[in-house]
Amino acid sequence: MFAWSYWRTIFAQIKPIPDKYKLPESELEKLLSAESEDAQRTILENFAKDLPIVTRTMSGSVRYCNRCVLVKPDRAHHCSICSRCVLKMDHHCPWVNNCVCYYNYKFFILFLGYALLYCIFVMSTCLPYFIKFWKGDFGPTAGAGRYHIVFCFFVSLMFGISLGSLFGYHCYLVANNRTTLEAFRAPMFRGGADKNGFSIGAYNNFKEVFGNSPNLWLIPVFTSFGDGIVYPLPAKDEDTESLLSSERWDRWGERARPLDERESSSYDEL
Repeated sequence: MFAWSYWRTIFAQIKPIPDKYKLPESELEKLLSAESEDAQRTILENFAKDLPIVTRTMSGSVRYCNRCVLVKPDRAHHCSICSRCVLKMDHHCPWVNNCVCYYNYKFFILFLGYALLYCIFVMSTCLPYFIKFWKGDFGPTAGAGRYHIVFCFFVSLMFGISLGSLFGYHCYLVANNRTTLEAFRAPMFRGGADKNGFSIGAYNNFKEVFGNSPNLWLIPVFTSFGDGIVYPLPAKDEDTESLLSSERWDRWGERARPLDERESSSYDEL
């Protein structure tokens, strides 16, 4: 399961941002020829008025990527290493040489969990030899071959501490429906920054990543809800966000309601 989760995290197919978010040439020319920031902001507002977005920049304008020439969907960010915008980007992980995002976040968490269990297993099997080494009970006939087991214990201990901290941190993020980027900088809405802007309760937050079926929670197959573009919001935000009018929300995505009443995305092949 550890190797499978690692493989899925590395080779998960990260789909590009839908074309409807990309500025056509006519709009791009208007944007580039605009004489002021207010004019650019108006152009982007008009283009994004029918897009299902609720997040804003610090100045309150539409989030726009100059490199990809598109309006960023909610929770999407540009990865400078991958040179593209990624849906629900968490971070770019050098250990998997891939962006951790909507498409492989479940796999990444399972990878951390199974790697931690593997380190605990190695430590527990090497512990008796470490105790003998500590007490000096190896004896003169033990040979140098036993010392690599002691070294293995220390390596697994160090990795176990690191993985345990990282796994615990991401469990906290899942429970609060945040990404690493959102934990460092709270997402901006029309009403201001809100670190819990996407949180719909710990259990529903968990199911948004792992799906409805408990039998598949610990298996690295894709069971996350949604499409990575539209996210349910807490009920309090539905009343305050003008972009979430019932007509537009019904048109583009699911209304915020308990996840067990919604259908999960189809599972990919094992």
